[in-house]
Amino acid sequence: MSINVAVFFGCCSVEHEVSIISAVQAMHSFDREKYNIIPVYVTKEGVMTTGDELFDIENYKDLPALLKKLRAVTLVREGGEVVMKGFSMFAKATRIDVAFPIVHGTNCEDGTVQGLFEFLRLPYVGCDIISSAVGMDKVIFKDVLASAGLPVLPCVSFYSREYFEDREALLSKIEKEIGLPAIVKPANLGSSVGITKVNTPEELIDAITLAATFADKILVERAIVGLREINCSVLGDYDECIASCCEEPIAHDAILSFEDKYLSGGGKKSGGSKGMQSLSRIIPAEISEDKTEEIRRLACRVIKAIGGAGIARIDFMLDTADGDKVYVNEINTIPGSLAFYLWEKSDISYKELLSRAVDLAFKRARKQKNLNFTFESNILSGVKLGGTKGAKGSKM
Repeated sequence: MSINVAVFFGCCSVEHEVSIISAVQAMHSFDREKYNIIPVYVTKEGVMTTGDELFDIENYKDLPALLKKLRAVTLVREGGEVVMKGFSMFAKATRIDVAFPIVHGTNCEDGTVQGLFEFLRLPYVGCDIISSAVGMDKVIFKDVLASAGLPVLPCVSFYSREYFEDREALLSKIEKEIGLPAIVKPANLGSSVGITKVNTPEELIDAITLAATFADKILVERAIVGLREINCSVLGDYDECIASCCEEPIAHDAILSFEDKYLSGGGKKSGGSKGMQSLSRIIPAEISEDKTEEIRRLACRVIKAIGGAGIARIDFMLDTADGDKVYVNEINTIPGSLAFYLWEKSDISYKELLSRAVDLAFKRARKQKNLNFTFESNILSGVKLGGTKGAKGSKM
């Protein structure tokens, strides 16, 4: 019997369209003899929909027309399993064995959709709630890694309200602790959205103002002048992890932009982007074997530090002015295109990569079955509620 895999994508995120590209790529790469793929497209308004039309990337060019062909659905747990139901009383329920979220950004990748799966006790691929949230928040991610002894650049973080209430004090702190040039980032976005490299105080002000339109929390970190960016993907969990070969993405500006990542290889004639696959890159990265192994070891340490799982991509920085010193930049807990291009260069096909990710989801589900999430007691047998004091004020 085939395993029913529900692939979730879309959601209310600035990376909504990127998620669609990543998901459609993946859905066409699963082993169809082993898995039955059920697409679940979540609109920007949060409505879950399904339909065979979701397998064809061409259909997304006219979203209003596509949505008219789809069926709105919801997930419920009944009879010891999770089923997907339509809102019509005549709609047939479909059993879901495992969820595969291919979502990017806030309101989904950050632990939000993972919370839904945990609530339903539905096995799912990738990081759990906590590791997803840690991975999305760049400030907390740095703090966790620093506590684990992993190399990260120092930063100044603050909330936008703090900045607008006392701008001069924060600018002075940034100048004193970080200096210029610097990188300004929204704390919880991916795909380089809202990220700016600044060289002057005036640029710093403009960059913070821009970042504040995307996130309430902002971080500023020192910019490495002689920067080389190196990425590495990981597959596994905190028990066992393997790392892919390394890549060096090629930016057309001081930092990799959204256009570099997703639009550089699409072109008008092709009719769309190929996702992260389209990014200009050197694979394997032209760095020494020792440096490659150092980065691969660090990548697996990152996963262990945050308690991550599934397929992730860790982005590193090399400071060429300091002997190619390595810093961890950030993690993509659900990377664009699931970083399949790195695994294909590491002799693991996309089909095999997806199968291993699903296996990891079932592995975590088996572990959770051995844990106690309830505690049996007779606390309710003697409860007598009097007045408005509630449970703490009740007599037993």
